[in-house]
Amino acid sequence: MCYLLAMCPERQGMLHMRKEERNVSRPIIFLDDGGVMNNNQERGMKWRRLVGEIFAPLFGGTREAWSEANRVFTGHLFEPERWEARLQAASDYADFERRYFLDWLSGMCEVVGVAAPPEEECIALARRANARITSQASAPFPGVVEAIRALYEQGYTLHTASGEPSYDLESYLVSMGVRDCFGRLYGPNLIGAFKNGPEYYERLLADCGVAPADALFVDDSPQVVGWAAQVGARAILISTQPPQQHAAAFCLNSLAELPELLRG
Repeated sequence: MCYLLAMCPERQGMLHMRKEERNVSRPIIFLDDGGVMNNNQERGMKWRRLVGEIFAPLFGGTREAWSEANRVFTGHLFEPERWEARLQAASDYADFERRYFLDWLSGMCEVVGVAAPPEEECIALARRANARITSQASAPFPGVVEAIRALYEQGYTLHTASGEPSYDLESYLVSMGVRDCFGRLYGPNLIGAFKNGPEYYERLLADCGVAPADALFVDDSPQVVGWAAQVGARAILISTQPPQQHAAAFCLNSLAELPELLRG
């Protein structure tokens, strides 16, 4: 059920008008990953298990210790202010990635109490571990795989619009069995912009040659939806508890509801 229809009956006329517009012009759909396609909480548990399986045999310590180290360190790493500072400090995505992989593995080594390898070896090991984990850690929400297939079969062009790099998205979508449904897997490494402001959307749309009015972004963050709206694109917010104020055209419980909404 569309939350705007449920919460704002006075806006039903405008929403019906937008449905008519969609019948005239089929939007190009850009899907976020975590929080939209994949369940970050469930995926995080898979990550922790796989970190233990990979690094305990290499460095010593128990699998449980490595799993806990990943939980502790990434919790610290992804604190909003720290994460934003990390983005601002990077000269480009390649620099960000090197620093991230180095800090991730060396930080976990410190928590476990083992010596970290030299810098280049540390980065190389982290890259290989990341590739292995992302190929096994997808955690799609119920009905999402079916929804992606339905949108594809309805003739919609699908791309991603994620803060994750394209190679991680490739691994997740391949393991979900829906890579063939997507065109470009947009992440910051492809367009030279982090997903932390409207510039990300400006560069993405310029790269794929899609006019903002023809794009439909699906995200689970009200702030991110606002950035898409700032560049003139439409957006759908995925949330079971949406804020009263947001820039989304629609709010849905799940991506699984999108095919029916667009069919209506």
